[in-house]
Amino acid sequence: MALRKVKGTLERAMDKNMQDLVRGIRNHKDNEAKYISECLDEIKQELRQENVAGKANAVSKLTYLQMLGYDVSWAAFNIIEVMSSTKFTYKRIGYLSAAQSFHDETDVLMLTTNMIRKDLSAQNMYDAGAALSGLACFITPDLARDLANDIMTLLSSTKPYLRKKAVLILYKVFLKFPEALRPAFPRLKDKLEDPDTGVQSAAVNVICELARKNPKNYLSLAPIFFKLMTSSTNNWMLIKIIKLFGALTPLEPRLGKKLIEPLTNLIHSTSAMSLLYECINTVIAGVPSHSASIQLCVQKLRILIEDSDQNLKYLGLLAMSRILKTHPKSVQAHKDLILQCLDDKDESIRLRALDLLYGMVSKKNLMEIVKKLMIHMDRAEGSHYRDELLAKIIEICCQSNYQYITNFEWYISILVELTRTEGTHHGRLIASQMLDVAIRVQAIRHFAVAQMATLLDNAHVLANNSQRNGICEVLYAASWICGEFSEHLKDPKSALEAMLKPKVTNLPGHIQSIFVQNIIKLYSAVLVKAEVEEDTEVLTETGQLLLDKLPMFVQSADLEVQERACCVLQLMKYVIKLQDKGMKMSDDVSALFTGELNPVASKAQRKVPVPEGLDLDEWINPPPSDSSDEDIGGPMFLPTMENEHRLTYQSETKKGYEPTEKELNEQREQRKVDQMNNPHYLKAEQKARKGSYNDVDGGYIPVSSIDLSVPLHVPGFRTSDKYIQLAKEQQNSGRKSKKKRKYRKGRKGRGDSESGDDIPVIHAVSSAIEMPEGANVSDDGGEDYTRPADDPHRLLDINLDEPLKPDERLPVRTHRVVIDGLKIEESPTPAAEEKHKKKHRKEKERRKEKKEKKKERKEKREHAVNDAGGEPNLLVSPEEESPEKVTPVTINSLPNGSPEQGQAAVEDKTDELDFWLSGSDAASPVKSASEATPAATPAKEVVLTSEEESPKVTEEKHSKKKKEKKTKKEKKKSRDKKRKSEYEEAEGIATPSKEHVSDTELPPPLPPMSSYQLLAENPAIKMVYETRVTPQQGHNIVASIVFSNLTSSHVKDLEFNVLDSLNTKLVRGIGASQHDVVKVPFVLLPNAQNEGQFAFTVESISMPQKLKGTLTYIVKTEDGSTHDKLDFRIHLPCSSFIVAVPCKGSDFAELLSSGELDEKFSTKFSTTDSEFSHILAKICFYTHFTVVEQVDNTASLYAKSVQGHHVCLLVKQLANSGISIDGKSTDSSLITNILDDVKACLTTA
Repeated sequence: MALRKVKGTLERAMDKNMQDLVRGIRNHKDNEAKYISECLDEIKQELRQENVAGKANAVSKLTYLQMLGYDVSWAAFNIIEVMSSTKFTYKRIGYLSAAQSFHDETDVLMLTTNMIRKDLSAQNMYDAGAALSGLACFITPDLARDLANDIMTLLSSTKPYLRKKAVLILYKVFLKFPEALRPAFPRLKDKLEDPDTGVQSAAVNVICELARKNPKNYLSLAPIFFKLMTSSTNNWMLIKIIKLFGALTPLEPRLGKKLIEPLTNLIHSTSAMSLLYECINTVIAGVPSHSASIQLCVQKLRILIEDSDQNLKYLGLLAMSRILKTHPKSVQAHKDLILQCLDDKDESIRLRALDLLYGMVSKKNLMEIVKKLMIHMDRAEGSHYRDELLAKIIEICCQSNYQYITNFEWYISILVELTRTEGTHHGRLIASQMLDVAIRVQAIRHFAVAQMATLLDNAHVLANNSQRNGICEVLYAASWICGEFSEHLKDPKSALEAMLKPKVTNLPGHIQSIFVQNIIKLYSAVLVKAEVEEDTEVLTETGQLLLDKLPMFVQSADLEVQERACCVLQLMKYVIKLQDKGMKMSDDVSALFTGELNPVASKAQRKVPVPEGLDLDEWINPPPSDSSDEDIGGPMFLPTMENEHRLTYQSETKKGYEPTEKELNEQREQRKVDQMNNPHYLKAEQKARKGSYNDVDGGYIPVSSIDLSVPLHVPGFRTSDKYIQLAKEQQNSGRKSKKKRKYRKGRKGRGDSESGDDIPVIHAVSSAIEMPEGANVSDDGGEDYTRPADDPHRLLDINLDEPLKPDERLPVRTHRVVIDGLKIEESPTPAAEEKHKKKHRKEKERRKEKKEKKKERKEKREHAVNDAGGEPNLLVSPEEESPEKVTPVTINSLPNGSPEQGQAAVEDKTDELDFWLSGSDAASPVKSASEATPAATPAKEVVLTSEEESPKVTEEKHSKKKKEKKTKKEKKKSRDKKRKSEYEEAEGIATPSKEHVSDTELPPPLPPMSSYQLLAENPAIKMVYETRVTPQQGHNIVASIVFSNLTSSHVKDLEFNVLDSLNTKLVRGIGASQHDVVKVPFVLLPNAQNEGQFAFTVESISMPQKLKGTLTYIVKTEDGSTHDKLDFRIHLPCSSFIVAVPCKGSDFAELLSSGELDEKFSTKFSTTDSEFSHILAKICFYTHFTVVEQVDNTASLYAKSVQGHHVCLLVKQLANSGISIDGKSTDSSLITNILDDVKACLTTA
């Protein structure tokens, strides 16, 4: 044994390690393949050793070679040997290699099941961690099925490291074995409330990934995720949760209203741009109809677009395009900023700005935007970006069936101007638009034919650029339009001569074939005109011209051109032969081209039903057999060039020469020198040159207008500028006519005119389309989207709310028990039968009791809404409000689900979600609390806690419920409209039940309470505010201010500013200084109000803060506008920084006895209210405390500050309306100021 160990040590010393392998590959670059082949031979020798260390070294080298692309599947068994090592360093190498090289079809994976199961249950948590990490990469359906139960066991591990990895691998298990999702989901759901933040974040990631493809199945988890969103400080987890809410809000519209407040707070307070972007995305998807939130998002997106970071600018433009679909006017207000993005250096940002301009056009601004884009296209550098601009101009104009084009003469002129763009690859696009407009807009044909004839006269210019899909493609459309609508030509003979010029043969073959086809159409028009005028000379000249010129097409190398030219040539010979006999041929020739051509409907072929018995995938002839004929090389016919004479439109992939930045700078400098030395160049004036010309980039050359008697333009072409001038004149005349009827139409009429819908459309677009025979005409030409069959998420579309069925259990390993080789069937004993009956009876009683609870809870909600006048109740106890307290459903505790139980469970979850969502609709912020809730009544002589109750209280509940059932009929007869026997609870005050309170014991109702305080007021504006905090933002507080317009005029340009202190500062925009104002993103309409939220950062919360501020605004009246300001002082008391947190009685007692609360303060004073329940309600409402326990006229209260300070109070009612309050906390200044706030709220009338 000793000799073997010495031998193994020597072998390891002689073996190469992975560092040697890497070093050798770098040193053998010339013959790398040979060197790696030698290394593979050495590795095979090492794998034959019995030493595990040598095998691990060999496997590590194989892993590196596999990353270089070499196949190592032959060593799969050796990798498993290293994985089974008892030493962690070797085991980790084995699992790493398996994760790299194993896949679903690896045969030896069936041998790893028991080994992985053993590693998962190992004492060393790192062994189990390595197994989980490797298994996630090569898991198969069989491994997922066999190991699912073992992974579920790790969810209850005491080590967060294992729990986190087990939660993460569940996602891979569900993809491979979807049957595990339903039984495992309750355990996964419990991990959302795991004490370890890593495990919690892992659970959120898994559920968010599952919900990404099937969001509707996870809608019931919305309350839990809402709680996590409002309590978590992990930005990455918040991003995941907010993304999930973005997928859920389209399914449940009420959820968007619930999310408005927390999302708005995050948008105001967060400094993380990634989180801000996700919040904006969710607002856009969830509440697109909430104008105030959308305006806030647009303001934040403007900050992103103005940022110097190109990534933020791109994301801002991307989100702005999503807002454009629902709120186009909000985005159109920032048109100047988007046009500036067209000058950005980053091409991706310029393209995204172009996409935004596509949605911003209207009938009113289309010509202006297109003009700016064309000017920008002339200055653009780089053919690719210029092509994108050209395509976007056409896309903007033709969108929605030419909805925004009012004058098609202008559009034809734009298309003709685009033909002058050099080096474009969108010639086919321009040609298709010319054809479409000429065919569908009949009134424009005369103008279009004249422009196309001019293009044919200048065909020699366009023919120079004969590259595939180049600008020469417009000649395809020009020849077809002139031939098809030749009756609109003034001189068809000149167009015919232009199409027979010798240079036409340089055009691509498919264009020449269209020329040949339309030459005969033009000849038909010339023939008709000449025979009517009896001009034999024209007939003879035209016929001879065709006979002389058509042979050049017959000699074309393109077969299509040859065939058409031969047919036309023979037709011409036959026509001339008959003309020589004195026959008139105009009617016969024109009959060849009679009839109106309409465009073919898109997807028309798809709508044709396939005849019965026709299999389109079946071979018409037997498939060719594999033979040696394929090896015969060389062309069968004459060789042709690869890119010559293609019969279809194809885009060129070859790019032109792009100059470098250095060459561009040199060209600009040379151009400046030439301009200075050129006496004929018009230079700008000296004043203008000082201001702008020296600072202008060399790529932009200022142009001075020249006053010439003869205009500089190509004869026959019309420019688009005159149409823009004509449109401006029409708008000015329209404004004058609207002034007379301004007061009759009102605001609605002005809004319609602004949208541009009243601009008259000069030309109508025809909607006639051709459909093939037998086509199924339908409105929807598209196909329904279905997921591909191999998408693993298709199988995860499972209803998770139904209870588990007996056959939906995870497989558990069990031993087969055989007794003497006989199969014994046990008959149920009488005792077992009796036990089963009792169990069944208990089950029925429990089900019945559950239904009664559900009914009572429903009645309680209805009564609360009825008593509040239809408004939701804001003063309810935490038990009634929180939907998160759902009893978790575990695998082992599930009953054998009957259909009734399953339906009841689904309905119960739906009711809980509906109840939670119904509580999200808060009342108006300026309404007082008394309008939303009836009076609160104390529970006398009962000791209770906020989350747990004693058994005695529970027994009292059941006894009272039985009494209520017996007297239910009597109550229905004698019940008053005010329901005196019922009452509601103030927030944080929990009562055991709804007790009978006689008329003599019924206390007076609560005084009106509102958390909004007056901030400032003058004759024009009134401001009230309240403060809000979130536990995850310990140094932030949000002031929600309601601005009320007290005038009958518009109030605009509101600017909010606060004088910062050393401790408290107003959160302003990115890059703003402490003196900059914050613009309020809305305009106040007459006698209207709106709410704005302003965030402050606070360093210390132990002292109250008072800040001076000013609101400036402009009041717009009929006589003019007046600028005014309103000074105010905003007060942030210490109680505004504490949060009401439920606390158990045992935890409260433990906190007091721990000695952690070493600061105390006491106070006594007289109150204006003698009812102790009213006193508690006021403390809980104004200073955000929660009642822990209440005995007679004594109560314990608890709260926690946003920075983690515990605050405990003992409130006692003394004689003669006196109150004694003892407080404890960790900060003496904080508890003193909080008690001062409590005293202030109880002593003020």
